[in-house]
Amino acid sequence: MSENPQITAVLEYVETRERELADQAAQLRVRIEELTAQLGEFDAECENLRITRKTLLALPAPAPAEEPDRPETPDHPAYQQILAAFTATGQPMRARDLCQALDLPIVPKNTEGIRSKLKRLVARGILTEPEPGLFTQPGT
Repeated sequence: MSENPQITAVLEYVETRERELADQAAQLRVRIEELTAQLGEFDAECENLRITRKTLLALPAPAPAEEPDRPETPDHPAYQQILAAFTATGQPMRARDLCQALDLPIVPKNTEGIRSKLKRLVARGILTEPEPGLFTQPGT
């Protein structure tokens, strides 16, 4: 080393600065590696999405769904009246409510007869019973 104190000070400064820059460069290299890995993941995901789009566009359009067979309503006029009452109110009803809607006296004979018909309509899939004793049209 030089005996000159000014040169020694400059050389020490150069060494210190060189170490600082080397440390910063090492940190940047690590960060570059991290970013390169992240970029690779993003590129892979983009490629997967591109393939998915291409596959979905190549799928044939589905055939129109056939309308399901509608359950057959019994021919008896009482059933037609019951269904007409449901259509008119658009609300869930109990057997007692239906007797009132059909202007039938509210006596056990009538409510039990109506309840039996309602249960038969539920069994055929024409009506649903979301809770015991409460009947409604599907989708209502």
